[in-house]
Amino acid sequence: MLNPSTGASPKFSLGEDQIAVRDIARAFADEVFAPNALAWDEAKHFPVTEMRKAAELGMGGVYISEDVGGSGLSRLDAALIFEALATGCPTVAAYMSIHNMAAWMIDAYGSDEQRKKWVPKLCSMDYLASYCLTEPGAGSDAAALATRAVRDGDDYVLSGQKQFISGAGAGDLYVVMARTGGDGPSGISTLIVPGDTAGLSLGANERKMGWNAQPTRAVVFENARVPVANRLGEEGIGFKIAMAGLDGGRLNIAACSLGGAQIALEKTLAYMKERKAFGRRLDEFQALQFRLADMATALEASRTLLWRAAAALDRNDADATALCAMAKRFVTDTCFDVANQALQLHGGYGYLAEFGIEKLVRDLRVHQILEGTNEIMRLIVARSLVGR
Repeated sequence: MLNPSTGASPKFSLGEDQIAVRDIARAFADEVFAPNALAWDEAKHFPVTEMRKAAELGMGGVYISEDVGGSGLSRLDAALIFEALATGCPTVAAYMSIHNMAAWMIDAYGSDEQRKKWVPKLCSMDYLASYCLTEPGAGSDAAALATRAVRDGDDYVLSGQKQFISGAGAGDLYVVMARTGGDGPSGISTLIVPGDTAGLSLGANERKMGWNAQPTRAVVFENARVPVANRLGEEGIGFKIAMAGLDGGRLNIAACSLGGAQIALEKTLAYMKERKAFGRRLDEFQALQFRLADMATALEASRTLLWRAAAALDRNDADATALCAMAKRFVTDTCFDVANQALQLHGGYGYLAEFGIEKLVRDLRVHQILEGTNEIMRLIVARSLVGR
């Protein structure tokens, strides 16, 4: 027989410190992001001042080492924070998550000199970071990237173009994956490129379906000279660094989807308590109650998988990459559906900008594409099951 005294029951609850961190982030989102989100979206305004206020609370370097100004928190803590921030504005929360990912790459793979030079100002968001992997001809097939860095003495001469770069134009540092060797993943290295580097230019701010409160541009390098001292780690490990960054980035963007869908549900519950049809409040119709129940269940299932994957990444479990891919795929798909259902339950009002629901739908849609498309997430999971 099994001995019931062999171990404690699993704990499926947050600690007091985690609850406090989450509540601080939610209060900040309610006070600073939420009242301005619609105006930022309409004006295509990138709220740098407000993000720096978040950084004062430690959210510019959530899982960055404390010795360089970071908060030293866990990936699970980060998931709580980005979910909470996204209830105020998924677009701004998502940029902050990308900034955190780029800063972590320097913290995790940089030399002491590199870490001390750049990371403190990234944690304060005095410096803004962008992650540069995708190219016009290399999206899902990221290892086929063509941007090349040729060694010339103490510099690399960098040429090529990166596409769909969040924060580009406002960014002070670009974490760039470039080819320093032959074809394939082993020929890729990671370079830190300051935004004022000669030979770096920018495309126009893209016109997008959503994510209007952060700029998205092409970043072009034309014989840009980058010191060899700006390389992270050894030559040839850049693809490994990029993928390691994306494990956490996928959790972060899933958390942003969860926050957006959560506030969509909260707005829907409030609306249905007030709106009447056929002499009854909408939330009194059992068919609509069932839809609400399914939406809440979907969010709770998403949250559970996200926390499971974050805990696995914190422990560096062997299956962490697959779990991060599972969480990113499931959570972003599920939460987009929840936001879309929230719009439907608002009826025609959901389609109006002033209610904020259509913005959530527009913002969450891209989460199914970036940080690796959800088709690629399925590929990662399948390979973990059956091999290549």
